[in-house]
Amino acid sequence: MFSFSSLNLKQKKFSCLELVVTTPIIIILIAMNTVGTSSAEAFTFSTVINNGDLIPSTDKNFNSYNQPSINDNGLVVIRARSRGGGGEPVSGIFTRDMLSLEPVQTVTTRNSIVPAPNNTNATFNEFPSFPRIDSKSSMFAFRGQSQPVWNVIDPTTDEIITKIGTSGIYTNQTGTLKTGLSQLGQLSEFSYVQVPNTTPLTKFDQFPGAPSPTDGNIVAFKGNWTDEAGTGKTGVYFRNAVSEGGNSAVQLIADSNTLIPGSTTTFGSTAPPSAASGQVVFLGVDNEENPTEGGIYRSLFSDPQNLKSVISLNTIVPGLVDPITKLGEALSFDGEYVGYWAALGNTTRSLTLTCPTEGNQALLNYCNSQYPDGFTTDVPQDQGIFVTNVNTLETRLVAQTGEKFSDFLFWNFSGRAPGNGEGDEEGDLELARWRSTSFVAVDSSNLVFKALRESIQGIYVSFGEGTSIEVVVETGMLGQVLDPEAFELPITSLGIERDGFRNGQLVINAAMANEESSWAGIYYTKAVPEPLTILGSGVALGFGVLFKRKLGKHQKD
Repeated sequence: MFSFSSLNLKQKKFSCLELVVTTPIIIILIAMNTVGTSSAEAFTFSTVINNGDLIPSTDKNFNSYNQPSINDNGLVVIRARSRGGGGEPVSGIFTRDMLSLEPVQTVTTRNSIVPAPNNTNATFNEFPSFPRIDSKSSMFAFRGQSQPVWNVIDPTTDEIITKIGTSGIYTNQTGTLKTGLSQLGQLSEFSYVQVPNTTPLTKFDQFPGAPSPTDGNIVAFKGNWTDEAGTGKTGVYFRNAVSEGGNSAVQLIADSNTLIPGSTTTFGSTAPPSAASGQVVFLGVDNEENPTEGGIYRSLFSDPQNLKSVISLNTIVPGLVDPITKLGEALSFDGEYVGYWAALGNTTRSLTLTCPTEGNQALLNYCNSQYPDGFTTDVPQDQGIFVTNVNTLETRLVAQTGEKFSDFLFWNFSGRAPGNGEGDEEGDLELARWRSTSFVAVDSSNLVFKALRESIQGIYVSFGEGTSIEVVVETGMLGQVLDPEAFELPITSLGIERDGFRNGQLVINAAMANEESSWAGIYYTKAVPEPLTILGSGVALGFGVLFKRKLGKHQKD
């Protein structure tokens, strides 16, 4: 006979539970959207790479890491680097299969040859954004800055007229690294990468953000370009990098000439898209700084310019009072659910940011010269983390600022310091400025997000509708909850990105430090949703049920 004691309801907080005896039950969940106490013990982490690992084919150890991405089969793709220490730091793109636990593999590094087209023997200078991976295949994509890849030759004199092409998108659809997009669209032999629906042979100036690979051969991306009048334009596009012998043309989804659905206003700003299962979602608004029209839109690759609204500005989500007034650029999308940040209402608070103390010295100097007394800005007081089903348009508030969370926005000073372009064409990269972003990752209706709880930075998970929020890991915890080699070192920072939660697998980056030493790495865990989760002050009633913890575990070899 079922009894409350079998559920141990006296505990302050319950971990993930699995229903393993299926007899008729009645379940009532009360007071959801609460936050349980620390549950790092519920997630068994294993190390993907850390500071103790040598970068393959070098004598340098890994030292710093961007947020990782993972596919359904446990393949992790990472941007990482070493310290200098006796020469230039090694910086590159790496992978590791967390199911087979094979050693880390190098995709490419700084000073490696850029794939064709490349008639200058150009090498990579840097990789400006985190790499992303297709959930259903081993295809990944990333941005690369390089020396100019193409010499334009005068056919009469055989002299070099100009050198072009310092930025591109690179991928691995054919098993080897290849160029997915380049800046060579002004040349007739590369017209397939020109900006579509523009004057012939208009090239892309830059590919901001992180490109999104999907369906084993398609890359969706944001592209900036300049029209005949010299006006800067932007848009969202995709390209099949395999079909037509690798020469298929770029396809338009939406750009600065596209009307916002239901409006007579064109898009003034678009954000890097997220793609999955033959479709793409992106944020598009009339004005980036003060948006009044626009929202998140969905497009099918089979009918790319037929935009469907997912969520619009000024929408009032059922159960809330204030409308959505801003939407985050960073969208996590699995083909059915999209997770995102939004501001509610127009109330703001003042925030002062100080320049970082570690990182690229030219960037640090530029920040301090521009903001010697700090950078003060207004941020939304009321913020939420949401998930929307793109098929039914049902929207769910996952978490909200207030009693439990103080902020979902995180700031960094990034871009190019004057005189420090990553290619010979300094204008390729935007001047450094303060930027804010949110961090969410969906896996079906389950969602992981990053948040602040006063001075504590943490990663949290919601296992679907009707559940409370689990603490995955927070700063201040001791490093051994992630990595035994970080024993007794407090966790100081954490990272998650939009492709970091796939098929019940979660990958994060983390740093640990005290006054004497530091450590960092990439970490993997199973975060599988359970049929019933009871956390915080939730209560459940049922008959004839038995629960047990269900967790995955892998060990680093």
